[in-house]
Amino acid sequence: MATSEDAARTTESTAGAEAPVRRRGRVRLKRTALMAVPAVAAGAVLMTLTAQGVLAAQFAISGMPFTVTADSLEGVGFEQFGSLDHMIEDSPNAGDTGGQVLVAVSAIKRATLTKLCQSVELGGINLLIRAGDAGTPVTATDLTTDSDLLTGDAEFTNIEVGGDASTFTKAGVQGLPGVFGQQADAVTIRNLRQHNYATTAAAFKLPNLRLSFSSEGC
Repeated sequence: MATSEDAARTTESTAGAEAPVRRRGRVRLKRTALMAVPAVAAGAVLMTLTAQGVLAAQFAISGMPFTVTADSLEGVGFEQFGSLDHMIEDSPNAGDTGGQVLVAVSAIKRATLTKLCQSVELGGINLLIRAGDAGTPVTATDLTTDSDLLTGDAEFTNIEVGGDASTFTKAGVQGLPGVFGQQADAVTIRNLRQHNYATTAAAFKLPNLRLSFSSEGC
C-alpha cells in the first residue's frame, strides 16, 4: 500500500517532469515572436514610405516593361532618384531578378508631351497607344515614371545634382534618406525615349488617343 510519503514523492516527480515542458513552450513562443519582428518592421517601413510618397508606383508591377517616346517633354518641377519596384510573389515575369527591378524615378509636377507613343510587347505583337499628335499635346500632373533607361536631349533650369532624395520639394515626391538624386525648377527633353516599368499621374489627358495592335513598337 502506498504511503503518504510515497504519494508526495510521486507528486514531486510528476511536477519535475512537467516543468521542462512548460519552459520549452515559453522558448518556442519567444522564438515565434522574434521571427515576426522583421515582417512587422517591413510592414511599418512600407506604410511609412507610402505615406511619404517614396513609392512612386505604389502597386505591384507586372514586370513587363513598356516603351514611351515623345518628340518633346516640357516639365515644371522635376525630381529624379533611384528606387526599387516590386512584383507579386512568384511572378512569372520575375526571371532572375528576385521580383525586384532597380529603376530611376522621374517625377514632374506638371508635364506636357507632344506626339506621345507607348508600346508593350505581348508575345510577338505590340499593344500601341498614340496621342498628342494632332495639334493638342498630352498633359499630366504629378507624373512619375519608373525607368531603367532614358535617352534624349535634356535641358534643365536651376538644377541641383547630388541632393538627398528625402529632402526634395520640386515635384512633391521624396526618396529614401541618403539616396542620391537631382531636382530642377524645369526640364525640357527632346526626342524622349524611356524603357519603363510603371507610370502614375494624378491627372493624364490624352487628346486624339488611338489604341491598336502592331507588329512594331514605338
